[in-house]
Amino acid sequence: MDLLARIERREEWGRVASEKAQAAGDGFLWRTADKSQGGRGLPAREATTPRPVPGRDEHRDGVLYVRLTLRAGELAQQAEPGQFVMVKADDGLDPFLRRPLSFHRINQERGEVQILFQVKGRGTGLLARRLPGDALQLLGPLGRGFTLEQRMFPENGAGTQRQRVVLVGGGIGVAPLLALAEKAARGGDEVLLLLGARSRDDLLAVSDFRALGAQVHLATDDGSLGHHGLITDLLDQVLREDAADAIYACGPLPMLKKVAQLADQFGRPAQLSLEERMGCGLGACIGCVVGTKGPGGQPTYKKVCQDGPVFPAQEVILP
Repeated sequence: MDLLARIERREEWGRVASEKAQAAGDGFLWRTADKSQGGRGLPAREATTPRPVPGRDEHRDGVLYVRLTLRAGELAQQAEPGQFVMVKADDGLDPFLRRPLSFHRINQERGEVQILFQVKGRGTGLLARRLPGDALQLLGPLGRGFTLEQRMFPENGAGTQRQRVVLVGGGIGVAPLLALAEKAARGGDEVLLLLGARSRDDLLAVSDFRALGAQVHLATDDGSLGHHGLITDLLDQVLREDAADAIYACGPLPMLKKVAQLADQFGRPAQLSLEERMGCGLGACIGCVVGTKGPGGQPTYKKVCQDGPVFPAQEVILP
């Protein structure tokens, strides 16, 4: 479905917001502007003057992450956690290709969806300039999302038991996990978030998960907040304590590979959301293939945009 969505609210996480968050003892604080303010709420220069497009290294001195709330009623009705949209970054033809962004939040009642992205290159830099009231061209919902596991107990009349759902996020990989956490919480599941990042500056949506009643455990590479080390260290501990029924993960490839190994070691079902470069999002360009195990364990290839981006951990072959 190709459609226009209107930006209702824009929130940014940058160096200044990061310093305020540290002072507040929270890993998450946004500067916000909404449509009713006409873009106000952000500093005046940001609402009126185009920001230079950040380079891959320059972005850390300015806006690091942006979250957009979009008015898109039909899209909100169809979207599922783990699916994504292809977003046109600018009204012109440069860049020509759209950017794939997962659904961060889905609100069917309000007819809204949220996307959360890191400002890294030209496309995301242009998208980060957009303000409330602007229209965005979207293609979606696309791909296969998460499926919440349900354990059945025939001896109890084929009833179901409250699940202990463990979400594992690495950096911006937290983006699709909030929508999944909200769906799991609505279904009565217990939600545990294990979120890792390079530093406390890069821990996102912490307060949103806590507002759902989720348990949250954090890890940072530099030890600035939470466990000093890898988030998979905490997953190993959770699995040894038999505190997980199912695992859902999104993040960098080394993290996903370790999650798959741990899930196999402890015999837990796991689903992985893969982050791949996509040209079209429709399977036509064949630019996002991933190795998988076919019938009889024979290696084959699938398209992340069509067959994923969410795959069972035991199905994908991670290098």
